[in-house]
Amino acid sequence: MANRYAGTEAERGALDAYVKLWRAAHAVEVAANRHLMDHNLTTSQFAVLEALYHLGPLSQRHLADKILRSSGNLTMVIDNLERDGLVRRERVPSDRRVVSVTLTAAGQALIARVLPKHVQGIHDIFGVLDSAELASLSALTRKLGHAVSRRLDADALRPLGRGRPGALPES
Repeated sequence: MANRYAGTEAERGALDAYVKLWRAAHAVEVAANRHLMDHNLTTSQFAVLEALYHLGPLSQRHLADKILRSSGNLTMVIDNLERDGLVRRERVPSDRRVVSVTLTAAGQALIARVLPKHVQGIHDIFGVLDSAELASLSALTRKLGHAVSRRLDADALRPLGRGRPGALPES
């Protein structure tokens, strides 16, 4: 391990894995999304179009959960997609507080053109892994993601105070 942290071997191993995972994820994201600029799309805009393409109309809240973006950021993304005629917002008749986002015909046509190239790019990136390595990577990242999500959910349920991430120190 190439870090100088003086913690335990397990801590150094976790730190090393974290750095490698973060760097690899960043490199994969940049490489996989580079072609989006050719279509004047940001990564977030593409994520919205792709989610709507596969899942159909979604509320802004469900979209934010699906694409892992804050609702504030998502509002701006949807504003821009709506301005470009790629999505439309509609109030849900059964609950007027909820706004549903839907692909327009232009949005469907664009994602149908962009998605195959995106999938091919991802396939090319992961081509360095054989099928067993790919399955292992998928299983390990799923396991890690679920464990972290459970921990975050448990932290959110704990009362504010000492030991809770983000809590103010007690005086």
